[in-house]
Amino acid sequence: MKNENRTWFITGTSQGIGLVLVKQLLAQGFNVVATARNAESLKQAVGFTTAQFLPLQVNLIDEESVKEAVNIAISKFGAIDYLVNNAGYGLIGGIEESSDAEVRANFDVNVFGLLNVTRAILPHMRAAKFGHVINLSSVFGLLAGAGWGIYCSTKFAVEAISEALAQEVKAFGINVTIIEPGYVRTNFLNSSSLIAPTNPIEAYTDIREGVRKHQQDLPGNQLGDPQKVAELIIKLSQNPEPPLRMLTGSDAYQFANYKIDALKTEIENNKELTFSTDFTA
Repeated sequence: MKNENRTWFITGTSQGIGLVLVKQLLAQGFNVVATARNAESLKQAVGFTTAQFLPLQVNLIDEESVKEAVNIAISKFGAIDYLVNNAGYGLIGGIEESSDAEVRANFDVNVFGLLNVTRAILPHMRAAKFGHVINLSSVFGLLAGAGWGIYCSTKFAVEAISEALAQEVKAFGINVTIIEPGYVRTNFLNSSSLIAPTNPIEAYTDIREGVRKHQQDLPGNQLGDPQKVAELIIKLSQNPEPPLRMLTGSDAYQFANYKIDALKTEIENNKELTFSTDFTA
């Protein structure tokens, strides 16, 4: 099927990987439904208009707003073939210093927003017997570090949801892929996409230094190229048997293998204790 007959629905497209992906897809002739918190800002960021570009202002944590956007997309293009759940933001701070409201807000966007969009689009994919759900997680959906417990827990949730969903929808001709980037050179670290708790606790000196490094030292030095990440996402969409998980970046590869090795070592070191809880014959 020609590109102009395939439709992508992408969340979180006003900046970063989402914006790059929108531009690449439009250049290749795909229909693109792009959502953001502000449609006018999104239009300005993309920089041009075309009949194949549908920018929509959507509140992802409002199911009715999401359903309305999906209905508009279906009405205009007739189908949604690829869903990219890209919207999300980071919360960097210690567990103790992250308030209930801050934690819930992070889960609302990163997890419940993703679920709202996925639930609204899946019926159309099932009816078409075709679809690909691509969820932006992170290599930190596989491991967590000090200061990142809340953000990583949202990405751990995305990993579990995606892994189960892949099994649930395979029979309907729908694929699921989790994208797990390392550090990508976007404005994620020095914009509203990364926030810190409003009431930091100075006793957590290591976390304070981690926050400083991520806000001041790392921006501009990330290894990942957002253009190449977007290219890889498009390439994976053309694969009839895409992988469930796809790391992006050599740093992501190293982080993931660190977790795998640590997990295997700990499991084996405690094997005797693990087996000791079985009923004995």
